Amino acid sequence: MVGKRTATDWVIDIIIWLIMIIVIVAVMYPFLNALAISLNHAEDTALGGITIFPRRFSLESYSTILTNPVIGRAYFITISRTLLGTLSALFVTGILAYGLAHSDLVGRKYYAIFLLIPMYFAGGIVPQFLMLRAMNMFNSFWVFVVPHMVGLFNVILMRTFFQQLPDSLEESAKLDGANYLQIFFRIIIPISTPIFATIALFVGVFHWNDWFWGNIYITNQALRPMQNILLSVINEAQRDAALAALGGAAARAAGGGTRPVNVRSITVATMFVTIAPIIAVYPFLQRFFIKGMMVGSIKG
Repeated sequence: MVGKRTATDWVIDIIIWLIMIIVIVAVMYPFLNALAISLNHAEDTALGGITIFPRRFSLESYSTILTNPVIGRAYFITISRTLLGTLSALFVTGILAYGLAHSDLVGRKYYAIFLLIPMYFAGGIVPQFLMLRAMNMFNSFWVFVVPHMVGLFNVILMRTFFQQLPDSLEESAKLDGANYLQIFFRIIIPISTPIFATIALFVGVFHWNDWFWGNIYITNQALRPMQNILLSVINEAQRDAALAALGGAAARAAGGGTRPVNVRSITVATMFVTIAPIIAVYPFLQRFFIKGMMVGSIKG
């Protein structure tokens, strides 16, 4: 039977609630402030003092970004890269981890050592650049996909998960005449949704947010992903703001136009355009992500 609540219990509950409210406000305020700035009129944003609500609602910043003629192509490259990169990484990583999860694999210990060494000793960017150029991947869409098919940490995480599956599942399938590929696709994958969702989130977020590979290995504008293009949009906004500071006539003479521009509004709007798809997908993968991380880390 639950006893009667005392004054001490109420004080403790109030303190806990206050701490939770303070934490929530501290976490949410920067996000809401940035959203308000992105939805505020550019000229009004320059006055400052915006909190969590826009004073003059305007979609001008988002219009500046989304009407850029190269944004659509950049989104297509980024979406294609994310989908193909994630699916190929799940397939290759899953096959490799499934093989390493078998204790009777010949040379299993040496394969594990071979995979661990690159985690601590990388060749560096120059050998990587020379190798990819020799493979004709410079200025190629496949430079986004092929080098990232295998993540060593993901292999270890997935292998640990597979090792915890009951051996009876595989033994019964072998008695029915199934080979290893059939077992992997028909049995292992359906019951390993948590770890596959976890790895998919890791790889998908990397492909979506990556700027480095597009900056180093891509000079063809038609292949530049969204992150690189959005950086160009921010740079253009900074240029327009500098021209606007010269005065309307000077700005028009220099080709800046008369569109109201604020670098801060463009920057935060760019941020929301970038993170919106990830925010939309994450709630559907969250429960699998937490379960996969917990189960896949029980034993090494």
